[in-house]
Amino acid sequence: MVKSKGTRISDFIIAAIMFLFILVCILPMINLAARSFSSPMAIVHREVSFWPVGFTLESYQYAFRDPAFSRSLIWTVFLTIICTVVSMVMTILCAYPLTYDSLKGKKVFTTIMVLTMYFSAGTIPNYILLKNLDWIDKPWVLIIPNCLSVFNVIILRSFFMGIPESMRESAELDGANPFVVLTKIYLPLSTAVLATLALFYAVGRWNGFSDALMYMTDKRFAPIQLKLYEIIRNLSAIEVQAEGIASNAPAASDGMKAAAVMIATVPILLIYPWLQRYFITGVTVGAEKG
Repeated sequence: MVKSKGTRISDFIIAAIMFLFILVCILPMINLAARSFSSPMAIVHREVSFWPVGFTLESYQYAFRDPAFSRSLIWTVFLTIICTVVSMVMTILCAYPLTYDSLKGKKVFTTIMVLTMYFSAGTIPNYILLKNLDWIDKPWVLIIPNCLSVFNVIILRSFFMGIPESMRESAELDGANPFVVLTKIYLPLSTAVLATLALFYAVGRWNGFSDALMYMTDKRFAPIQLKLYEIIRNLSAIEVQAEGIASNAPAASDGMKAAAVMIATVPILLIYPWLQRYFITGVTVGAEKG
């Protein structure tokens, strides 16, 4: 297919707009990284833009000298892995049965699931429920309540339904039970969408903040985002107290905030290059039909 001159120009315009959009999104992160590596005096004099001035690692050393911060980072990595595995297992076990037309009550189950996307009890009833279950301050309060996303279930079910039913019928004729069909046919053919959903779950748990803030008072199980919130809040208080007394105190506080944000952000960003090819395929599933 040969593109006309007008089509090529429109493609160039769209590409330029997307490049500018990506650049606008990246620039604040670059500035944040530069501030985390810059000296307090450079921040005071507003000399830092997109390159560190007075390169120093003091802000990062301050963050890692806090045992609670390192422990929170390790706990969050472990929590993210556990939550992703549990969520993927729950999503697969929920989506796969809905592909069977012979499932009794299939429409009822689907309707109930979809209703939960629009209606929920709210924060206070959820807190009362978890308190009555004696889950407050327990590690699994960060795992079980949000282990399943109905939206992701619908995506996976739609992908499963796109797999030719003749493949399942052939396997069943050969004596395969539903579990064998799932593990030998459906899952190997769904690598792209499974990787995409796993990425969604992992990012959601890594960035999770509100549930830890409401349900966790035990600092041993505080995820990194909650620890980051506490660091910024404490440094902001120090900054207010030190204002007018030490000119470099607010700047030092700003550098420490930037370092803490970078430490909490970079690990999850490292996952994207490994899952990029699956992610691109997964998000475009169903875009083209034969």
